Amino acid sequence: MQKLSIKMAGNKSLNAASKAKEDEFYTELPDIEKELKYYKRHFRNRVVFCNCDDPYESNFFKYFAMNFNQLGLKKLVATCYDGSPIAGSQSERYANSEETQIKVPHKIVISEVTDLNGDGAINLADVEYLLKNNKNVLTKLEGNGDFRSEECVELLEEADIVVTNPPFSLFREYVVQLMEHGKSFLIIGNQNAITYKEIFSYIKDDKLWLGSSLSFAKFRVPDYYEPRPTRFWIDDKGQKWRSMGNICWFTNLDIAKRHEELDLYKKYNSDEYPKYDDYDAINVNKVADIPMDYDGIMGVPVTFLDKYCPEQFEILGIDRYVEDNPNYGHRFKINGKEIYARILIRKKQ
Repeated sequence: MQKLSIKMAGNKSLNAASKAKEDEFYTELPDIEKELKYYKRHFRNRVVFCNCDDPYESNFFKYFAMNFNQLGLKKLVATCYDGSPIAGSQSERYANSEETQIKVPHKIVISEVTDLNGDGAINLADVEYLLKNNKNVLTKLEGNGDFRSEECVELLEEADIVVTNPPFSLFREYVVQLMEHGKSFLIIGNQNAITYKEIFSYIKDDKLWLGSSLSFAKFRVPDYYEPRPTRFWIDDKGQKWRSMGNICWFTNLDIAKRHEELDLYKKYNSDEYPKYDDYDAINVNKVADIPMDYDGIMGVPVTFLDKYCPEQFEILGIDRYVEDNPNYGHRFKINGKEIYARILIRKKQ
């Protein structure tokens, strides 16, 4: 293994940029387990890449390491960028004393997990033993470990599936990279990303969809995060936390839920479903209120994507990006008042 070295002062700018954007949200293991149980068949004999994860801290890495054999993985790779605020803060559990205080970009590559400590079970303790005793598993990266770096792109090209929580401020760029390289993925993002033009174009073309469910998630955050009046707390160990109610999973891995048709009960009437001022479509305020007997274009909340079945509905666009709208780029209005973002759909015959 290459000898790890202290990070250079030039990397302060990367850390400062990360601090300004507040991109460090560390996903809890129960949230990962809750979602990934639906995708187990996709991972057999596959190379999984966690390319925004300090292997010592990431619960994504821990999940795949602990379930390496059950999932039948071919290889697990994780990388960490230079400047990660908590990079290596748990490394005393894994590495030797010389490395515990060193926070540099590195990668971990695991191709097998066996009962190395001889306790009769194969679990995270064996992964910890492996990292402590096999010096070929962990290596220092030459670059800064950013997912856009040459080294990480090379690792991406070798991977089959990417699973991680990417920086929210770089979500568009991150997804575009995955698409350009033709990768399968399961990633966490803010629900607002649905309305990004690049992201929505993939959704419309059935190249990307939401995972099993929308989520109210809590995340560990670095010490420099400022307190907030809501959805922020510090636990009894001094760890800072934030929670969000608009988190969802984005993926191009197929699961059974995606093909479950939405039950429709309501009937259309013009009083309850007004048309937009500047577009020939009716407004539906709640997904549960989609009329069963209307065959025209409907505008529905973005939460519709959590119930979207491609065999039942066709996605036509989203209000601000409908090119035949004379007010292209603007939200729809009803009686002169702008409404929340609406996805345009139509029932399939």
